Amino acid sequence: MADMYKRVLLKLSGESLGGPAGKGLDPESLNTYASEIVEAVRAGHQVAIVNGGGNIFRGLQGVGKGFDRVTGDRMGMLATIINSLALAGAIKSLGVNAEVFTATPMEPFARYYTRDNAVKVLEEGGVALIAGGTGNPFFTTDSGAALRALELGADALLKGTRVDGVYTADPEKDPTAVRYEELTFTKALSDHLKVMDQTAYALCEQGPVPIVVFDVTRRGNLARLLQGEPIGTIVKAE
Repeated sequence: MADMYKRVLLKLSGESLGGPAGKGLDPESLNTYASEIVEAVRAGHQVAIVNGGGNIFRGLQGVGKGFDRVTGDRMGMLATIINSLALAGAIKSLGVNAEVFTATPMEPFARYYTRDNAVKVLEEGGVALIAGGTGNPFFTTDSGAALRALELGADALLKGTRVDGVYTADPEKDPTAVRYEELTFTKALSDHLKVMDQTAYALCEQGPVPIVVFDVTRRGNLARLLQGEPIGTIVKAE
């Protein structure tokens, strides 16, 4: 299992970087995630990261505040870049190189994303943070993460959440919800299990690239998952 996950793309929500309140940037959360990522890299894994931006601005929120959808999504893309710059700084402070790539040109703040440059960073022992979504409105950061996972040849897309996998219902609302250890993309879609959006499912199924949904807030879970322990829920092609 450890060899299966040599190269991974880790998807983190913006809210996870905002700490308990899920807003803004929480230094403790940034440092915690950075240390877990650095541990994984030093253990020989290649880690690319896609961050959400919901702790700063979510595109759909803008529609109700007078912005059109395209403008709102662009603002959301910029929020993901701010998050990536912050996390990259925390990773660098621990002695591991971290490069931020953006889907649209944004020098000198970050490098314009190309697959080959991002892969080079990974192969040289650094972390590639790929921000700005796909560069297009109407696509979520989940879809962007799936796209980048396929481009980079990732062995898995790891979706870090605050729950320990995929459940039959929301475990925070329904105490009778049962956790899946494994399921197919087809079942996830047919049962409307909204772990990621349909575009992300379709891309990963096409890869095929499995999605592993796990509790990223629990210290050490990332390392245990990469070492082959049955952490979280695996969503894979039939």
